[in-house]
Amino acid sequence: MTTPTFDTSNSFTDHDTSTAHRLRVVFAGTPEFAAISLSALIDQQEALNIEIVAVYTQPDRKAGRGQKLSASAVKEVALAHDIVVEQPVTFKKTSAEGLAARQTLRSYQPDVMIVAAYGLILPIGVLNTPTHGCLNIHASLLPRWRGAAPIHRALLAGDDETGITIMQMDKGLDTGNMIYKTSARIEADDTAASLHDKMAELGANAISTVLQDLPHYQAQAVVQDESQANYAEKLVKAEGEIDWSQSAAAIERQIRGLTPWPGAYTFLEGQRVKVLASLPVNESQPTNEAAGTVISVGRKAILVACGKESEAESAATTLAITRLQFAGGKPMTAEQVCHGNQLNDGDQFTTESK
Repeated sequence: MTTPTFDTSNSFTDHDTSTAHRLRVVFAGTPEFAAISLSALIDQQEALNIEIVAVYTQPDRKAGRGQKLSASAVKEVALAHDIVVEQPVTFKKTSAEGLAARQTLRSYQPDVMIVAAYGLILPIGVLNTPTHGCLNIHASLLPRWRGAAPIHRALLAGDDETGITIMQMDKGLDTGNMIYKTSARIEADDTAASLHDKMAELGANAISTVLQDLPHYQAQAVVQDESQANYAEKLVKAEGEIDWSQSAAAIERQIRGLTPWPGAYTFLEGQRVKVLASLPVNESQPTNEAAGTVISVGRKAILVACGKESEAESAATTLAITRLQFAGGKPMTAEQVCHGNQLNDGDQFTTESK
């Protein structure tokens, strides 16, 4: 099957920004990933001939030990630039709140709505409100990794690359036509945190490119190949528990893919130990030790026995841990652990149930 190609030209359309109609943009997003794109669009309003007329974000949430109401990253950016902020709890037409939210959106007379990790379902009536519909900044190369956690799932699966897709939103979950794609390599030392930052910047660049000539990019939209689709399910804390019977490569991806949240962890004599970082697994040193056994506590790394790479292999693999954190303690390097007495050769990491 031929892979669809996308025009990634960064040239501006030839128009007189002093007289042409300024595109009325409503932006909808919540976390830092979205805030990066919002900031970029604010800075480029003149160059892109757009006007951000309103920003939508999730209602303030309680956060921190004090459980004080906290504004989203997107709200903070909007307020810093004196852009009106809307925080509806729903757009459902079956409720008075939802109907009011729809009316408020219509009052902004948006030409297009840009959506990035908003966290609120947009019904078809909302998607059809802007003249040019709603565009989503999605952090994967669709149709791979539709859904809530595309960055983490790409790392956990061992993908070599990922990217950004600007998609024309429809009523499905990330099923709309693709109007722009741009890719990036996943490096051997990338974590969910570092890849998030890369994708946030890539997303900001991608949506800026599309808004340079929106009709052109929408005209070349490509339908997603459903046979290639898969879903990036939302992360749960339990996914952080390490199963040492897995191969060292799989566990190393788990550590990177779940950093900083929910984090990878194991147990030592019933106490939780967070595994913060490990070395990339190239040619893992084979071992006959039982999975989860601490082979050696060294200054550069703590070697732990893992499962086989495949059923065909006779020996188990090893993981080289470089940073971990014991319950109630601070993060420690392998060298700091080596100089202490909290971990010794022959100790056994286990799952919670053991």
